Amino acid sequence: MTVRLTMLFALSSTVVLLLLGHLIAGSIERHFEEQDMEVLTGKLTLAQHALEKVHSTVDLDVLPRHLDDSLIGHHGLELVVVTPEGQILFATSSARFPQSLLDSRVRMDSASSTVWATEDHQPLRGISALARTGIKDAQPVIVAVATDISHHAHFMNSFRLTLWSFVVLAALLTGFLGWLAVRRGLAPLQAIRREAAGITAQRLDSRLSADAVPVELVGLVEALNEMLARLEDSFRRLAAFSSDIAHELRTPVTNLLTQTQVTLSKARTSNEYCDVLASNAEEFERLARMIADMLFLAKSDNDLVIPNKETLNLIDEVKGLFEFYEALAEEKSIVLTCSGSGVVSGDKLMLRRAISNLLSNALRHTPVGDRIVVHVDDTGNSVVKLSVENPGETIPHEHLPRLFDRFYRVDSSRQRASEGAGAGLGLAITRSILRAHGGDAVIRSECGTTVCELTFPFDRSVSEC
Repeated sequence: MTVRLTMLFALSSTVVLLLLGHLIAGSIERHFEEQDMEVLTGKLTLAQHALEKVHSTVDLDVLPRHLDDSLIGHHGLELVVVTPEGQILFATSSARFPQSLLDSRVRMDSASSTVWATEDHQPLRGISALARTGIKDAQPVIVAVATDISHHAHFMNSFRLTLWSFVVLAALLTGFLGWLAVRRGLAPLQAIRREAAGITAQRLDSRLSADAVPVELVGLVEALNEMLARLEDSFRRLAAFSSDIAHELRTPVTNLLTQTQVTLSKARTSNEYCDVLASNAEEFERLARMIADMLFLAKSDNDLVIPNKETLNLIDEVKGLFEFYEALAEEKSIVLTCSGSGVVSGDKLMLRRAISNLLSNALRHTPVGDRIVVHVDDTGNSVVKLSVENPGETIPHEHLPRLFDRFYRVDSSRQRASEGAGAGLGLAITRSILRAHGGDAVIRSECGTTVCELTFPFDRSVSEC
């Protein structure tokens, strides 16, 4: 960027100086031409006036002396007077005019000039015009006058050399000054780069300083700091996720290994071997469910969960799940109730799994003898909502945004309190299922009541059916 900006500054200044030099050179050229034309026109008028006074051959004989007298003091001025037939009536000693100026077809008041160079490379500018004599019936003669423009040519050559030299030096100087300016202007970016280079995976809590940067870069620094915050959160969650996976997998594997080693330590009866195998099978089933859940979440993260859409009555699905959880609810003397109505389009197995996760979670945290209420609300506009409300201990507000994270539990010290607690993937799977259907899941908890709400997109085609 520094090189590009430096080259841009140098190129811009060079172009501007060249244009300025061209304008100045053109103005000087026109000024010199106007000066030359003023001299040439004056001498041409003087010669024409002298020819008008010629009335006889005697006057014609003395004409050269009058014209010589008129040229005294004008160094470098050439004059020639010729007849249309080419006879020279007067000519200065070194007069060498091009044929175009001595053509008989020149006008009476020709004002255009011609520039040429003699054999010894002397540059001249000249004009010519017709002039009438006082001799009766005589044809007009041709008068051509020229002036030496060597000093003008030398000046312009010197000017162009000076201009080019100045342009080159100015381009180099502008490039150097531009480089200094760009280096100074980009110094805050270099400082940001140095700060960012010091941030590693172990120092993601570091933030870039926005106090010493220009106002134009404050937004960039804030965006980078926000990105670092997201990365820090992602790394923290990834580290916690890896730790949780190791813990969740280690426990059943350890149980299987210990129980198997104890069993093999001495001879057992057939019934004892059957009991050990049955216990191992339960641990294997738990591992299989956990691995299946993790694979489901991995597919969800990569948008590979594609639900099979069909029309579902949410109340019917809830009642079917009530029958499944009836025994567990009766054991804890919990009453299951549902109300409302709503029809959605979705995958039956996936949606039943999502609702089942909420009911299982509610049954686990509802006090004995209390009530769980499921309500379906069809707003008729944009969404269909299903809420599962259960009493219990209020969840602290700071935990609510993370309840759908994998392996996250509010009370980590009691996460192994019971086998029914699961692996901490249920709510994460629920939200993944809802998002695969274009909806979402949220949790609210206050005043001893927790409500988990599932939001389904409103399908107009389903409602019309």
